[in-house]
Amino acid sequence: MEVVGTLKVKFDTQKVSERFTKREFVLTTEASTPYPQHVSFQITQDKCSILDQYNEGEELKVQFNLRGREWNGPQGIKYFNTLEAWRIERLQGSNNGGASQNNTMQQTNNVASSTPANTFAGGNLDDTDDLPF
Repeated sequence: MEVVGTLKVKFDTQKVSERFTKREFVLTTEASTPYPQHVSFQITQDKCSILDQYNEGEELKVQFNLRGREWNGPQGIKYFNTLEAWRIERLQGSNNGGASQNNTMQQTNNVASSTPANTFAGGNLDDTDDLPF
């Protein structure tokens, strides 16, 4: 999946455990509408430093995987979602004058990188139907 938006904020890298680090950032989409969307993404491990090359206010294209998990806690079962970014590109004509447009972040996981970014649930995002199902 992919989305285009403006980098609103990027947070510091968090060391979750000895073997896991993550970094979150927020992309604003639909900015020209009455209800802009502020969407939170995360990047992990050695990819955390890739975000340093982008500045808040720049227009980016982010390709990501939708992740979900179940947690069985004291109050019962809860479900959580994560948008795991695996590629970030600066769009041409962004605030940085288009420099370093080819800067990307590639995921080494073959399954995710072999999945076409423009398909979802067996459909094509270019379809006229805006529903994801």
